[in-house]
Amino acid sequence: QAQVVESGGGLVQPGGSLTLSCAASGFSFSSYSMRWYRQAPGKEREVVAWIDPDGTSTSYADAVKGRFTISRDNAKKTATLQMHNLKPEDTAVYYCSSGISDWGPGTQVTVSS
Repeated sequence: QAQVVESGGGLVQPGGSLTLSCAASGFSFSSYSMRWYRQAPGKEREVVAWIDPDGTSTSYADAVKGRFTISRDNAKKTATLQMHNLKPEDTAVYYCSSGISDWGPGTQVTVSS
């Protein structure tokens, strides 16, 4: 029963910041890479950021590179996505995934004035 639950979304102005959290349960969290995805209206789900099991290596989509930071706390079984200088095009439902867990409910991020 691998499970993830995202939280922390909300409404933010362009240029603002937001931090998303992903709480994992039901699997050996520290054994798996974690990814953040997002899905904007009318678009397919896309990967935004990736982090390896021990948190020493990360990767980002070009669209968010330099603005977003992925991290994890294996003791707490959480993954975090720090988002800065948000743009309207960042508006989407954000999801985290271990690759073995079902999709969580996602958390809505809306960037608008």
